[in-house]
Amino acid sequence: MTARHEEIADELRRAIDRQEYTVGSRLPSESELAAHYGVSRGTVRQAVAALTAEGLIGSRQGARRVVLAGRPNQSFAELRSFAQWARAMGREATGRVVTQEYRPAGHEDAARLQLAVGVPVLHVLRVRGLDGEPVLLERTVYADWISPAVEAIEPDCASVTQRLYDDTGLVFAYGEHVIDAVASGALDAELLGVRRTSPLLRVRRVTTTREGRPVEWSDDRYRPDAVSFSVHNSIGNNPLARKTAE
Repeated sequence: MTARHEEIADELRRAIDRQEYTVGSRLPSESELAAHYGVSRGTVRQAVAALTAEGLIGSRQGARRVVLAGRPNQSFAELRSFAQWARAMGREATGRVVTQEYRPAGHEDAARLQLAVGVPVLHVLRVRGLDGEPVLLERTVYADWISPAVEAIEPDCASVTQRLYDDTGLVFAYGEHVIDAVASGALDAELLGVRRTSPLLRVRRVTTTREGRPVEWSDDRYRPDAVSFSVHNSIGNNPLARKTAE
């Protein structure tokens, strides 16, 4: 027989699927959920803990839990961090900072992050892994207003998204992605353990808050033998748009 907290967790998952709770929105309080389902707050905590472990919601002390992502069978219209995606597949996400430094914002940084040219922004090169195997290089530039919080995160943090939410309450709500393929350079090959000039799947993205304020822009390069993307669309809902190569 299924435990009551597992039933509640599944009902909440379905509610997130139906977008009754969208990314960035807050769940009802523990007492409200307990009253709704006719259970104790302890049972609600067990249900919510399961969703937190899956990366669907974020948990902060003294604050209502926020929806961070939807279910694994998502479209590109839904924003999901690497660690959330890995947990949803039952895999362990790892991260390691290779380099981290402040640089004056160039014209591309300024345009993507809506900043003035020359403003100091934080550049981070990070290797991400699945179950200890390197599969992704993230070259991320963080806006000046969030850079100090990112700089304070330990170099081997598995989920920067979760840590920023825990520390600052920041929710990555919207993202724009451009996908193409590039040849691996010497550094990429060394860090990912592939041959130089091997093809890599590149995803360039700009991520913003719910209010549309840019948080970061990134050049992410995946080993194609380790990661693939799927897109679900229809005549009435097509989140993927074709663009010419830039």
